[in-house]
Amino acid sequence: MAVSSLSFSSAILSKKLNLQYKPACSTCSWPSIIASTKDSYVDEERLGNCKRRSLLIGIGAVSLLPTKILLAQEKPPNYDEFVDLQDGYSYYYPSDWREFDFRGHDSAFKDRYLQLQNVRLSFIPTDKKDIHDMGPIEKVVAHLVKHVYSTPNQVPDVFDMQERTTDGKNYYTFEYTLTSPNFSRAAFATIAVANGRYYTLIVGANERRWRRFRNQLKVVADSFKVLDI
Repeated sequence: MAVSSLSFSSAILSKKLNLQYKPACSTCSWPSIIASTKDSYVDEERLGNCKRRSLLIGIGAVSLLPTKILLAQEKPPNYDEFVDLQDGYSYYYPSDWREFDFRGHDSAFKDRYLQLQNVRLSFIPTDKKDIHDMGPIEKVVAHLVKHVYSTPNQVPDVFDMQERTTDGKNYYTFEYTLTSPNFSRAAFATIAVANGRYYTLIVGANERRWRRFRNQLKVVADSFKVLDI
């Protein structure tokens, strides 16, 4: 198995309820992210509205997972893995984070004490087959950060953009900040297209803590992987 980034081992399986999706953007050639993807810290206070609940299963369930996942390399120390075989994705998160419901998102984990330090994943339907069908990384990222992730009172900045290919699937990962008069947040986002879905994973923190935790959160962003369903 040719892999150009982190590989995965599995110990968590999820069971999910149906979600409602926002239609694709009518003014562009690729769909927009659901509105709750915006990095407004106010949204992160409004928990408990997501319809999804996961079923976390211990190591005893590992035999139910595909051989391709079981034979993958071990995950880094101090991280757990979230695997959703039904919706076709997986990613790592720090072991001391806990799951929570984030409105409009399919899965989410946060620091036990710092609510704004979290990872969340969402997806919407698309007729695209690959992230490259959305456009070149510079164009896609500029549109997302300026017009989708930020609110009118925030100043967006992009610091890094990377492309990677894992098991034949392509990903865009980028680092950005959103600065408002009283608050600033930094984050990584990784996006991919597979299974007729446009996936978005965002992991971030208060900018004051970003320098300390940036490398830890980059592991999460780089670990995101879409699975065939």
